[in-house]
Amino acid sequence: MEYGNINWIMAIVSLLAGLGIGAMGYHLFGTGASRLQQLRRQVVERERELSVLKEGMGEHFEQVGMMVSNIQREVRTLQHRLTEDASTLDQLPQSARSRDIAATTALADQGGEVPAPRDYADGTGGTLSEDFGLKPASENADAPRAPRY
Repeated sequence: MEYGNINWIMAIVSLLAGLGIGAMGYHLFGTGASRLQQLRRQVVERERELSVLKEGMGEHFEQVGMMVSNIQREVRTLQHRLTEDASTLDQLPQSARSRDIAATTALADQGGEVPAPRDYADGTGGTLSEDFGLKPASENADAPRAPRY
């Protein structure tokens, strides 16, 4: 082999090795750049979604504020109506007032308090007795009694 041919062969081998190393470096570092580009796109997309959510929350709070003001307006209307009705009741004729007072005093004369309803029967028949007030006592003497617990 000649000395000149070896130089050309070395140059070609070096060129091929450099191309291989360059391709491999581009492959390794190029994926990092594409990954970075993808992350930037995701960040921009998330920021857009966040701005849409912020706008939606603003609209939501605006609607809630309007609802609260409507409720407050209704409460004021109801209070006004109640005060008007109370003033109308104060202007009742004397006969209606005397009827109300008579009814109140009649309830008070009956013994003060109305007894609370009970869920049991009087006597020894037991709680929620099945025979309470249905048959005379002479007929019930022979009938078997339910066990009391």
